[in-house]
Amino acid sequence: MSPAGPTGPSYVERPPISALADVVSTVWVQQIAAGAPAYAHRNLPHGGTEVVCAIGAPPHVVGPLTGAQVEVLAPGTTVVGMRLRPGAGGALLGVPPSELVDLTVPADAIWGRAGIALGDRVGAGGSPGEALAALQAGVLARRLTDAHPDPLVTEAVRRLMPGRTSAIAALPRLLAVSERNLRRRCQASVGLGPKTLHRTLRFQGFLARAQLAIAAGRSPDGLAELAVLSGYTDQAHLTRECVRLTGTTPRAFLAETTDACACGHDHAASYQPMLAASFKNATAQAS
Repeated sequence: MSPAGPTGPSYVERPPISALADVVSTVWVQQIAAGAPAYAHRNLPHGGTEVVCAIGAPPHVVGPLTGAQVEVLAPGTTVVGMRLRPGAGGALLGVPPSELVDLTVPADAIWGRAGIALGDRVGAGGSPGEALAALQAGVLARRLTDAHPDPLVTEAVRRLMPGRTSAIAALPRLLAVSERNLRRRCQASVGLGPKTLHRTLRFQGFLARAQLAIAAGRSPDGLAELAVLSGYTDQAHLTRECVRLTGTTPRAFLAETTDACACGHDHAASYQPMLAASFKNATAQAS
């Protein structure tokens, strides 16, 4: 990523509007100052899909990722976006997430002219906040009233959240479904199998702990401690997964994240629910 500083990029996440809260985890505004250098934004796997629109450009949909994607944002760019919960993509997009894995596609390829109109509505916003409101209103209008996330997959996602690291092997039994059927339904609704989704969510838990420390003005805890707290067997296990999901080592990744987030990033809308779920799950396991 480009070095952060007073003219560096800002990134602020917020909860979605209430009408989308069951299918959208967070929304955000990202701004690159006009006088700043181009910014390489590293988009990481998180299990869901995203609807993203740079103001003045057509929106696009980012499918479920199995590895990092890097997008270079030009100076003066403002981007608004939303992150859909794992398994919720079909209800909002009308396209199975399994067809979008590791792809970035124009919204009009999915929604036709409505995708172009959405970009026009976002671009007409007089401020980043208004542009984000327009994105949410436009996506809400596209929500299919007769389409809902698969309840079995929704429960599977809940059980795969950080803090339930031992649940993956027992998941078919806990959900009263065969392993094959669970894998099929998870891949159809999320675009990822249960094991891949579990690895992705576990890493998001690691990232949440790091972001909490950065937001408090602290350096993240030692890698060995973070690895264990996040559900990894040891630091080597974390290193393998970090390289798989981000393309770089944990030490380099944390340095990059600290550098970027120190200049005006607010990820609380993502990491607070993630850590709350982890704490709740750990408490339940201990009782």
